[in-house]
Amino acid sequence: MTGTIKIKYFTEEIERLSYIGGKSDWIDLRAAKEVEMKAGEFKLIPLGIAMELPAGYEAHVVPRSSTFKNYGIIQTNSMGIIDETYCGDNDQWFFPAYALRDTVIHINDRICQFRIMEHQPAFEFMAVDMLTNEDRGGHGSTGKQ
Repeated sequence: MTGTIKIKYFTEEIERLSYIGGKSDWIDLRAAKEVEMKAGEFKLIPLGIAMELPAGYEAHVVPRSSTFKNYGIIQTNSMGIIDETYCGDNDQWFFPAYALRDTVIHINDRICQFRIMEHQPAFEFMAVDMLTNEDRGGHGSTGKQ
């Protein structure tokens, strides 16, 4: 996939998205409003954008590696999936956050990141009585390093 992706910004207060080719495949997303959270609280943090993804593609949204250290929040669904059908004029992206300590997220703070991925290819499942590969020893078999 190459080309142009249409993005609607819901605020002028966040930096525009930019793709740094070669340095990282992930693109930072920013909080679009100031959010105060108490430990144990859940909030949807607006990211200030809507996007028209190409047909056959989806966005995978995850926290940045420093998000928990800097803000004490985790993403409640581990990874967000935004498919190409979520592309309307009011389909703003959000970060579902759960706070493990009291925190304040400011406008324009980089709290998560995304990358655009092609949909999984179509395939069929086939039930068998036995797999022909060598066993690795089962769950947790690699031990401690």
